[in-house]
Amino acid sequence: MTDRPTTVRYRTLSWLTAAAALAYLSRNAVGVAESTIREDLHLTLNQSGWFMSSFFWTYSLFQVPSGWFSERSGTRVALTAFAIAWSIATLGIGVAPGFWLLILAQMLMGIAQAGIFPASCNSIGFWMPMAQRSLACGILAAGMQVGAIFASGLTGELLTPLGWRWVFIVYSIPGIVWAAGYFVRFRDRPELDSRVNAAELSLIQAGRTTEQAEAEGDSGELSELMAIARSPVMWLLCGQQTCRAAGYMFFASWFPTFLQETRGVSVKESGYLQGLVLAGTLVGGIFGGMLTDWIWRRTGSLRISRSGVGAASLGGCAILILAAWSVESVWGAVTLLTIGGLLAAVAGPCAIAATIDIGGSRVPQVFGLMNMCGNIAAASCPILVGRLFEWTANWNLVLLLFSGVFFAGALSWAFVNPQHRVR
Repeated sequence: MTDRPTTVRYRTLSWLTAAAALAYLSRNAVGVAESTIREDLHLTLNQSGWFMSSFFWTYSLFQVPSGWFSERSGTRVALTAFAIAWSIATLGIGVAPGFWLLILAQMLMGIAQAGIFPASCNSIGFWMPMAQRSLACGILAAGMQVGAIFASGLTGELLTPLGWRWVFIVYSIPGIVWAAGYFVRFRDRPELDSRVNAAELSLIQAGRTTEQAEAEGDSGELSELMAIARSPVMWLLCGQQTCRAAGYMFFASWFPTFLQETRGVSVKESGYLQGLVLAGTLVGGIFGGMLTDWIWRRTGSLRISRSGVGAASLGGCAILILAAWSVESVWGAVTLLTIGGLLAAVAGPCAIAATIDIGGSRVPQVFGLMNMCGNIAAASCPILVGRLFEWTANWNLVLLLFSGVFFAGALSWAFVNPQHRVR
């Protein structure tokens, strides 16, 4: 009788998803606490914009170097080091006495978290068969939103009884606990894990591409990275990521303040409403993974299942944000934005899966380059939104801006060809 496949691949995915959730818990708490921190430390709107964006400058610039480090050291070692470092940075925010130490802590957190998703994306390529790859990417993306939602709701609840400093001190603890358990239990590839039986290994390897199979002995060179950067499909992937990341960053940073200024809601209520929009992105990530895999199984077309889904979802998001601009009701506008966030998140698994499709033996570098471009936009977003309000004193213009941003992302997706591999 043939042994049934073990399920170690799902436990492996759980570790990666938990890392994403804890990372977003730390980073997204800043958006809810922004007005409280600004008032306590007497910061200007411009300084708050720099405080929220400083994470993304180092996060974006270290995407490719951390991807290289993850490939060399392995996901197990890399993610353990990253988790410990971002936990220290979170603690640093809690104890920072002023503006410049807040900036330093945010920059350290950006460096520490830069390698999480290049490393996790590479591990998904090794651990998950092709027919489950996009769903795995969707679950990973959902883990990000679980952390973001907890940050939105929990931070608003804890700010009054604990104060913002103790909130960040408490948030620094789970990453250390995760790192200890992860280092003991995780293995970089299924063939290195004694818990994986022959049936599961065969199932996993049936979906592995030739380029990924060769990756174990291959080495990355600067010339190869430059060749990846010159690839037209890479430009288009970076374009859609830039638009998605900028749009997401508005919801993760200024959105609570936007609601406070335009709809008169309290800080606590704005945190819950932000959490509602982020809940839409959570559902969208899982649904996007399922939809992408289903379309691929039905059509066998990477272009339809990746580019088609990505373009349609971002286009729908742009239309809903434009509709929310004209709605006066708080709940009406937030409902439209929640559905828009859901549609934008549908494109997330498409993007992650596309980096695996085109990356071959260079998945961490391809994902890192794409994510670097996205996070440069994310780093710029809080600053530009703060400046826009200072220039116009009209927060509602922000929705028009981001409707256009998501529409541009849809156009980028329309021309992506995931069948074109970069070398």
